[in-house]
Amino acid sequence: MKLFKHVSVIILLLIFSVQTLANEKAKFEIFMGYSPYAKFTISYKDYDAILNTFVLPMGKSSRAKAKKTKARVGTRLKNNISRLTSLEGNRFLFESFRDPQYQQLITDIRHSLAALPDTKPLSEFSKKEQLAYWLNLYNVTVIDELIKIYPTKRLKDIFEEDSFLNQEILEVQGVKLSLNDIQYSILAKKYDGDPLIIYGLYQGIIGGPNILNRAYTAKNVYEELERNAVNFINSNRGTYGKNKKAFRVSSLYERNEVFFPNFDEDLRAHLLEHLEGFTRHQLQDATRIRTNIDDWHITDVYGTERTYGGGVSTNEAALLDPYGGPEFTGEQLHFDGQVLTSRPSGPRAGGDAGNAGFHNMANLSMTELAGKQGRFSIEQLELLRKLNTLRLEHSGLVTITDITTDVESINSKLENE
Repeated sequence: MKLFKHVSVIILLLIFSVQTLANEKAKFEIFMGYSPYAKFTISYKDYDAILNTFVLPMGKSSRAKAKKTKARVGTRLKNNISRLTSLEGNRFLFESFRDPQYQQLITDIRHSLAALPDTKPLSEFSKKEQLAYWLNLYNVTVIDELIKIYPTKRLKDIFEEDSFLNQEILEVQGVKLSLNDIQYSILAKKYDGDPLIIYGLYQGIIGGPNILNRAYTAKNVYEELERNAVNFINSNRGTYGKNKKAFRVSSLYERNEVFFPNFDEDLRAHLLEHLEGFTRHQLQDATRIRTNIDDWHITDVYGTERTYGGGVSTNEAALLDPYGGPEFTGEQLHFDGQVLTSRPSGPRAGGDAGNAGFHNMANLSMTELAGKQGRFSIEQLELLRKLNTLRLEHSGLVTITDITTDVESINSKLENE
């Protein structure tokens, strides 16, 4: 009798599992159709304006490691960074979204995109148009959710089971969806498990694919995915081949193993298709792949960096010549209303005159942060100021060009505007 009961329970569980899978399949079936000859397109001008203004492209990885962080005088505490990856990846100016008006802009774009298929079903768009739509909806939702918890520094928790990635926070065509539903139940299946998909899904972390400074469209989507794949794979946050036997790769691939059915073989082939230079040979020579490269830090610019300690001997005012030093102007560099660096004012930055401008240094300057992290040089910060000036002159729209490669060339273009 007991055996009969156990068998009955197992059969019921199997029936329940089959029904659940069938219901899940039916839930997403509405998003599987498309019109190959559709002429309808979706405009992303509002989202484009946000990305153009608030994304800071960092350029192609040089594979350089960051300098070791040092504790300041008066403390043993220091900022903990991943030296292998902290200099890499595009940044999003989360710092600017402390302003509720900016927050509302992101939320409005998110709701507008989610509601779009209520006007015209997605099945009436082409496959490429739908791909761009899902990537943009996913990314703007991630940004909106991260703004709500900012300034959280490390985002490892968002990949836990109870995070917003797993919660049904969207509704599209009457179907409640989570971000993981979009990634694994819609995109992975609709686009035949194409690994390029994962490079279009922004995670908010340095260790993930870049957020672009433009929206995806049907015309650019595969070109941009390919470019983002090459950028990520040929960076320290994507691959690293120091050990001859084991080739290290991002844990992103382990989280997306559904795109690599024969994981080691398929991942190796995918990486070799995009790897450049000596790292390609390192992968070919390696006997195994280890998915252990992580960087969970949020991709902000400077807002989550903390200042520890600091004795009198390291204070900028204390280091000034009391009998007269270089002249200071009281100049401040601004970006989106944030003071990035301050300089004391007065005819001389020494003695009583120096003290007159001391209030300008109450907060840690951006140049000091740049010096500690190695992310931004003084020239790059000056360029940010110029970009901000242009942005204000053009009603909030400016394309932020890569500032890590050719500062002199960009400065020349800005001066000719």
